[in-house]
Amino acid sequence: MKTVRSLLVVGLFLLPAMLSVAAEMRFPPPDFQTDYKIPDLNSPAPVSSNGTRDAIILFIALSVTTWMVFKARSRRGLFIISIFSLAYFGFYRTGCICPVGSTQNVMAAVFLPDVGVSVAVLSFFVMPLLFSLFFGRVFCASVCPLGAIQELVAIAPIRISPALDRTLGLGRYVYLGLAVLGVATGSGFFICRWDPFVGIYRMGHSFGMLLAGGAILTLGIFVARPYCRFLCPYGIMLGWMSRFSKWHLDIPPSPCVKCRLCENSCPYNAINMPIPSHLVGDPEAGKRRIRRLVYVSPLIIAVGATLGYLSYEPLSRMHPKVALSERIAAENIGKLTTDTLETRTFRAGKQTVDELNAQAVQIREYFKTGGAWFGGFLALIICLKLIGLSTAPKRDIYTPNKETCFSCGRCYPYCPVEPLPKRS
Repeated sequence: MKTVRSLLVVGLFLLPAMLSVAAEMRFPPPDFQTDYKIPDLNSPAPVSSNGTRDAIILFIALSVTTWMVFKARSRRGLFIISIFSLAYFGFYRTGCICPVGSTQNVMAAVFLPDVGVSVAVLSFFVMPLLFSLFFGRVFCASVCPLGAIQELVAIAPIRISPALDRTLGLGRYVYLGLAVLGVATGSGFFICRWDPFVGIYRMGHSFGMLLAGGAILTLGIFVARPYCRFLCPYGIMLGWMSRFSKWHLDIPPSPCVKCRLCENSCPYNAINMPIPSHLVGDPEAGKRRIRRLVYVSPLIIAVGATLGYLSYEPLSRMHPKVALSERIAAENIGKLTTDTLETRTFRAGKQTVDELNAQAVQIREYFKTGGAWFGGFLALIICLKLIGLSTAPKRDIYTPNKETCFSCGRCYPYCPVEPLPKRS
């Protein structure tokens, strides 16, 4: 009897809940089936749960690559790691998480309020930089999926002149500046949006990006790693860290015989030639050039900042609201006779054109400040490059350039001083 009373009490407590469930389903759910077919997405499904595993694999890959560069000195081993990185970080993980793209996440956490960055993404951003600070650009050697796919297609590389190499390399700073400007102004993540290889890894993207990826890979057959050398914004930071690295790939491990084979084998112009003392310029003259450049640098930076400030209108068109505002205006006055999905969506919404234009005006004001910083940054880089060219330190042997060397090991098999078993 006592058990029956207990069951009745429990039933009374559960009755409201059961009634509420029944109330929720008091009529059949609507049928949303239509003829509309959801298009395939070009972005991967959220994979945050695998962030820790990816960070561990990244650390292992960086560690093994470091061992291959310094101890095994094996070009073949680095090539095998490149294939693994391409398969795992590229095709399996579809290029995400990527240290190159994580730069934007970190910048967003810095510039935008209420935006954070996960531990996994932060580790992807920091780990390659720390390895570069101690061991050089081992991440570029064979771990980066963007570098790996270019390294594998570079089957007939030619060397371009160092002057052209340095000039085209300034494109990386422009890309980095635009990427920071895009994040700081809320315009978007341009590094991911304009990633030429992500469409290949994800087996689908816009026709333009697939074409860009194919063009860069085709160019990469003859001009090795064009994206890494002339566009990669993350490579700038890796180069800065590697410049001060405690240890770095060296050629050769025993006294150099100056055969130039390592220089000829490197398609990246990353081997510094010996400079005998009689070819080294007058140190006092070099110091005077540096002092003059330091004196005029503030003026150059001010000019760059002014030009960036004046370029706020074209720069602001990177922001989707500004671009939409100008597109709507062009359609309204008949300058453009066709509409787009964006303009149709806007016209179907509740926001008015005046409200959109007001937002665009406010965003352009942000670009005045951002454009000044962008122009000043580029001018500063030019000044630093000119100062760097003003000095030519004496060198007795061929040495890798710490900032530009990818630690790829292409020079290992060509060095006659390298032990025979390691020429692979």
